[in-house]
Amino acid sequence: MKESELEVRGRLERRIHTVYVTRNTEYHVRAGVCVAVRDRRTGGWLRGHRALTSRVHGSLRFSVTGGIMPNPGRPQPGESLYFCESGRDLVTSAVESIERPSRDVVATYP
Repeated sequence: MKESELEVRGRLERRIHTVYVTRNTEYHVRAGVCVAVRDRRTGGWLRGHRALTSRVHGSLRFSVTGGIMPNPGRPQPGESLYFCESGRDLVTSAVESIERPSRDVVATYP
C-alpha cells in the first residue's frame, strides 16, 4: 500500500491532500509535506510559516500528568503535529479536526 492510501471507514483513501485544523491555524499537507498554512481568523495564507515545505513526521500527545507520547503514524485529533525539516523542529497546538480540502481551495494554494 502506498503512503497516500490510508484506510478510511473500511476503504482505501487515495486522496493526497489533508488539512489538519488547530485552534488558530490550518496546515495543508500534500503527500506528507506542508504546502500551505492558513490563519483561521483572517482566512489568509501565511507565506512565511516555518511549517511550509516541512514533512509531517508524526505527532505528539501530551498527557494531563505532563507525559509526552509520540505517534510516528498518521496524526489524530487531540495530538500535536510534529514537523521536521533540515534540523528545524516544529510542534503545533492540538489538532481539532482532520479534513479534506475542496479542489477550489487547493487551486488557491500560494
